[in-house]
Amino acid sequence: MAETEHRPTNFIRQIIETDLASGLHSQIHTRFPPEPNGYLHIGHAKSICLNFGIAQDYKGQCNLRFDDTNPEKENIDYVTSIMKDVEWLGFHWDGDVCYSSNYFDQLHAYAIELIEKGLAYVDYSTQDAMREMRGTLTRPGQNSPYRDTSVQENLDGFAKMTAGEYKEGEACLRAKIDMASPFMCMRDPVLYRVKFAHHHQTGDKWCVYPMYDFTHCISDALEGITHSLCTLEFQDNRRLYDWVIENISIDTVPRQYEFSRLNLEYTVLSKRRLIQLVDDNHVEGWDDPRMPTIAGLRRRGYTPASIREFCKRIGVTKMDNMVEMGMLEACIRDDLNDNAPRAMAVLDPIKLVIENYPTDQVEQLSAPNHPNDPEMGTRNVPFTREIYIEAEDFREEANKKFKRLVLGKEVRLRNAYVVKAERVEKDADGTVTTVYCSYDEDTLGKDPADGRKVKGVIHWVSASEGLPAQIRLYDRLFNVPNPAAEDDFTSAINPESLIVKQGFVEPGLATLPATQAVQFERTGYFCADTSSTPEQLVFNRTVGLRDTWAKISQD
Repeated sequence: MAETEHRPTNFIRQIIETDLASGLHSQIHTRFPPEPNGYLHIGHAKSICLNFGIAQDYKGQCNLRFDDTNPEKENIDYVTSIMKDVEWLGFHWDGDVCYSSNYFDQLHAYAIELIEKGLAYVDYSTQDAMREMRGTLTRPGQNSPYRDTSVQENLDGFAKMTAGEYKEGEACLRAKIDMASPFMCMRDPVLYRVKFAHHHQTGDKWCVYPMYDFTHCISDALEGITHSLCTLEFQDNRRLYDWVIENISIDTVPRQYEFSRLNLEYTVLSKRRLIQLVDDNHVEGWDDPRMPTIAGLRRRGYTPASIREFCKRIGVTKMDNMVEMGMLEACIRDDLNDNAPRAMAVLDPIKLVIENYPTDQVEQLSAPNHPNDPEMGTRNVPFTREIYIEAEDFREEANKKFKRLVLGKEVRLRNAYVVKAERVEKDADGTVTTVYCSYDEDTLGKDPADGRKVKGVIHWVSASEGLPAQIRLYDRLFNVPNPAAEDDFTSAINPESLIVKQGFVEPGLATLPATQAVQFERTGYFCADTSSTPEQLVFNRTVGLRDTWAKISQD
């Protein structure tokens, strides 16, 4: 049908369409199940777009469920940030937010059911002993000495665990499966452990908490999830997922399907490494614009549409691969090229004095907000006798390839007049500080009357009317494509991932909303930082106008 013609296709969607066509399912129900122990990153965005996108396209449902079984590492701030990120990306969950902790009573009852069936036992072995008995990939495991304890003793032991009569690490509940299984996850995995920790949802009600592999599949079943989508590292765990569902008295039978996780060049997506970056102050926090977190990307000026487009372009497969950072940057460039209004900012200013322009005059010149979109309208830009231009836009001498301002030659000021550089003023080190010019007052919006050809165009900001601003030039956080492969990934941090400039911007940018994108003409795409105020403007570079890294890698 017409509405599906532009849908992306992948193996998961093909499975879903087969299930719908066969009548196996009449409605699709997916879920996004983050653990609230950190901020979401671009890899999670791929899962969000997949799960919520499928639910939208097939008129199904998608739950937001917090996998909150490890209270020591979780808190409500992470819950709040995750909800914000999902909605910012343009999605909303069906019904109320779900929590695995909602099902703690049922999960506990299912654990007792497994004990009663002789399929679970309380183990009092030390962690070191359990680790040794587990075996290796080439050596089968050994049965625990507690494996054949009677059902009643295991019920009593689990009751004591639940009552808080054991210290952490003294006892755990394990599934009784197969210690010789070639799949490590099936070697009598732990189902419950003792943990005296305050939980952000259940308070101090529990001192035993279920493990992820036990919780996840049951939560899926209780919520009626039809297609449980996860990344490839859980492929072997699907055996445990199915084992739990098959051995408890539950009617719904969800199915797990795996896809490749996102690996992105010049960054790390391991939560452990991201936490290290934050804790060791390599970055300013989870929302540092160099971080691959959704909060960091938002603060840097990325748009929801650009991230959704990126997830669409990379697709969904079963093959692990490294995605070029240039693909993500291309998505935001494409978006902002069409949608970002234009403005002028000078990052490395030198003063230009137009000697034949009236000293006290402030002329409001009209400039288009977008050169290719008249509907974006125009803005007024103040023009004065003294302006700032980029230091790199002036040379005392240059060859014909240099299309900017040269001593004794002319250039056009963007949306303004043609000026000619007459002389310069230098400091004690010989650095040009001021360029003195003359202007042709008959060249506003038109070529010189006598037919002179002026090819170069440079941007500028009024010295008296422009506003000082801190301009942060963010770049890739790492200077190698795969920092995770380094012995110490922090040694690959790019020392120029943040360069701070003190420049000047058009006065109209004083009220630019936080994270609102704008193109600084001839410089790049920027946004107002969340810390920016009219009294202290701060702008973050989202991305340059071109992929300079591609050129560097080819040189």
